[in-house]
Amino acid sequence: MPKMKSHRGAAKRLKRTGSGKIKRHKAFNRHILTSKGPKRKRSLGQTAIVTGKMARSLNIMLPR
Repeated sequence: MPKMKSHRGAAKRLKRTGSGKIKRHKAFNRHILTSKGPKRKRSLGQTAIVTGKMARSLNIMLPR
């Protein structure tokens, strides 16, 4: 059987952690930042872990 190919769109947007979880960037941090508080802006700059059913479908898109 040939190698599995990763979904290129997902590969460009997501990274795998050392333990195999999937990291993503948070949305809403591009523009209109004046109405958002400093705490919220700091939190939006950090990465998040994908959980639930979305993580299961992304595991298929991003084989190890």
